Parts: sequence; C-alpha cells; structure tokens
Amino acid sequence: MENNLVIDVKNLSKLFNDFKAVDDISLQIEKGKIYGLLGPNGCGKSTTIRMLCGVITPSDGSGSVLGLDVVNESEKIKQHIGYMSQKFSLYEDLTVYENLDFYASIYTISSSVKNKRIDELIKMAGLKGKEKVITKNLSGGWKQRLALGCSLIHKPELLILDEPTSAVDPVSRRIFWELIHKLSNQGITIIVTTHYMDEAQSCDEIAFMFSGKVIAKGTPVELIKERNCSNLESVFISYVEERTGEKIRSSFEEMKFIQKREGE
Repeated sequence: MENNLVIDVKNLSKLFNDFKAVDDISLQIEKGKIYGLLGPNGCGKSTTIRMLCGVITPSDGSGSVLGLDVVNESEKIKQHIGYMSQKFSLYEDLTVYENLDFYASIYTISSSVKNKRIDELIKMAGLKGKEKVITKNLSGGWKQRLALGCSLIHKPELLILDEPTSAVDPVSRRIFWELIHKLSNQGITIIVTTHYMDEAQSCDEIAFMFSGKVIAKGTPVELIKERNCSNLESVFISYVEERTGEKIRSSFEEMKFIQKREGE
C-alpha cells in the first residue's frame, strides 16, 4: 500500500435516482489510525461506508481500499475487512459461542485456528462465562461486544464500524471505545461513523459530513484550534452555519404555544 495508506479514494459520489447521497468526497487514511466520519443522520456517512466496503458501487470517483480497486475489486475488499452495522445483525437464537463459530465457518477458518481465536475474542470482549448464553438474552452493550468479536474473527486489516454505539448506554459506549483503542494499538485501521462528538474527540483524525459532502477534515485538536472553539460540537455547528448561511439555534422562542402567557 503506497504511503502506508489503507484508504485512498478520490471524488467518490453516489446517486440514487436523482438524489446524490454522497457528493465528490476524497479520503486518505493511514494504517493503524482511528478515523471518524461525523455528521447528522442522513448526511451520507453510511452510504460512504457501504462504498468503501464494496457493498455498493460508486456512481463516480476512484481509489483503493487495502490496495484493492474500490470499483473493480469489491469482492476482494470484502474478504479483508471487518464490518459492523449500526443495527444488531447476529443470530439471536444462537449462543454467544455459536455466533462466533458460525462467522468463523463463513471465512473457512480451520478448526485448530478457530477455537483459539474464539477464545481470544471472548476474552477481549469480556464475554468470558457468557459463551452459552442465548444472544437475544444479552443486553445491548453485550450484543455490541459480540458483534465486534464476530467482525474480527478473520483478523481483518481494516475494521469499519457504522454507528456502533447508537443504541447502548454510556457505560457500554465507554467500554466499547476502550476496545477500539486496543485494536488500533495492534495496528488495525478503524473507520467509525458517529454523531456523538465526545466519541469523535478520541479519534486520530475526523471528517465532518453534511448534505453528502465532506466539509472539513483534520485532527480534533487542529479543527478546534482552527475554529477557536471549545469542543467539536461547536466546530461542526460553525461549519454548518458557514455552509448554509443560517444560524443554528433553539427554536423554542418561536414556539408560542409552549411559552407561558399572562393569564394562563
């Protein structure tokens, strides 16, 4: 991979009929980095992820994922990445161990390697003692840890997480991010989409998306300093206001029906 880039894509766009979900984006992500794609729901994050995974073909643009062409080698890309969707997608009627075993069989991992790897993933995810628990009986946080384990069963070089903590409690979110950093320290490149700015703060680099476009890129520290803001949420708001020409503010003052009136 040239210049140690795991992701190197230029001018990617995706059209769904007349709707441009992703509009001319370029991303360069180095090996071992945690890269955050940030933005509100509907801004194009998930569509971008699906193009990088080889699930959908870009309408325009070019580039590579793990040195493989994003347009012409999508099937090969799928074999070398781990993907975790924002919605829990494992088999709820299987046990924790059975889910891991099933995903190992998909990637045709030999029995000798498989058993050792499953044990390692169970320990990593803190699932020791829960191997025989039916998955549907796990809490949301435990399910996400299991889903992460399944996405790592084939030792991918690139891990893509699409809003992995959107439905879990704050404690589970924190534990999940501790796992993400451990994986990054092992040299796994991680792309994560999120709309939680506190999560984004711990990424190595981030890109803000809005209306299908990347409107800013850099490290959290760089972007905060550049905009003279105290946090990433304020940074994002400043970029959106600049783009739209409108102030983002609470509209409660315009909602007369909830304001207290004299005599009421």
